[in-house]
Amino acid sequence: MGNEFTWMIKNFSSNLQSELIDSDEFVIGGCKWILMGEKNANYFSLFLVVADFQYLPCGWRRHARFRLTVVNQISDKLSVHRETERWFDENIPVHGYEEMISLAKLNVRKGGFLVKNEVKIVVEVDVLQVIGNLDVSEVSSHLHKETSSVDVNGFLVLPSQVESAKRIFERHSDMALEFRAKNQYVRTSCMNVLLSLIDTLCQSLQDFSIDDLGQAERALTYLKDSDFKVDWLERKLEEVKEKKIEEQIGKTGMQELEEDLKVLKQKCSDIEALLEKENQKCSDIKALLEKEKTKVLAAARAPPLTLDDVV
Repeated sequence: MGNEFTWMIKNFSSNLQSELIDSDEFVIGGCKWILMGEKNANYFSLFLVVADFQYLPCGWRRHARFRLTVVNQISDKLSVHRETERWFDENIPVHGYEEMISLAKLNVRKGGFLVKNEVKIVVEVDVLQVIGNLDVSEVSSHLHKETSSVDVNGFLVLPSQVESAKRIFERHSDMALEFRAKNQYVRTSCMNVLLSLIDTLCQSLQDFSIDDLGQAERALTYLKDSDFKVDWLERKLEEVKEKKIEEQIGKTGMQELEEDLKVLKQKCSDIEALLEKENQKCSDIKALLEKEKTKVLAAARAPPLTLDDVV
C-alpha cells in the first residue's frame, strides 16, 4: 500500500493491564501519527491517530487509506488485517477498530500472536490528501504556547477550552454519565468534536454551508454513538439547519426575483427603444405634414389667372 510503521508492544501482558497503550510518534506522508491500542471488553482495539491534532490549524483535514495488521509471528497467513479509507479532521482525528482481534485469540499459547510477551503491529498508510498541514517548527510553536491540559469532569482540555467545557457540564451535568471510554485520546477526541460542533453552531449563518451542517450531523452522530447524551445539541442543530435552509430558500428566491427583474428591465428597455423609434416616426410625419400644409397654403394664396394668362 504505502509507507509502513512497525510497533513492537513489549511486555504486552503487563501493559494490557493499564488498558491504554500508545506507540511512539512516526511520520508517513509528511504527517505525524501514533498508534493506540486498548483493551475493550473481550477485544484488543487498535486505532490510527493524528498526532498533536489539537494543535493543528482550524479546518485541517487528512484523507488516508490505511491497513492495520496484528502480525502472526509464526505464519503471516494467519495475521489479522483490517483496511479502510477515511478522512481525519478536527472533529474525528481517530479511526480504527474496536474489535481488532479477540483477547482469547491473541493470548493463545503458541498461537503466534503473542511471542515472548511481545505483539507485533504493522500499519501501512497512504496519505491521499492533506489540508491545513503544519511543518514541525509551526507545531513546536503551538506546543510552546499551550502545552498543559486541564481536567474538566474527567476530560483533558486546553486552557483556552476550559471555560466552554465547564459551562457545558454546568448546564448538562448528565451529558457524559454513560460515556465509558477510558482511553484519553478517545476522550479528548470526543470533547474536541463536541466543542468544535458548538463553535460551528455559534457562527453566523453566512459563515458555513449546508455541507458544513452535514459534517456537523456526522459529528453529532459520532457523539451519540459514543454514548454522549446530546439531545439538547441535536435540537439546536435542527434549529440552525432550519434557519440555514430558510436562508438558502430566501437567497434562491432573491436570485429568481433578480433574474425576473433583469428580464423585465430588458423588456422595458426594448419598449423604450421602440417608443423612441415610433416617436421619431411621428416627428418625421409631423415635419412632412407641415411641409405639405405650407405647399397647400401657398397654392391657396396664389393670385387668380388673368385673361392673358389663360389666352
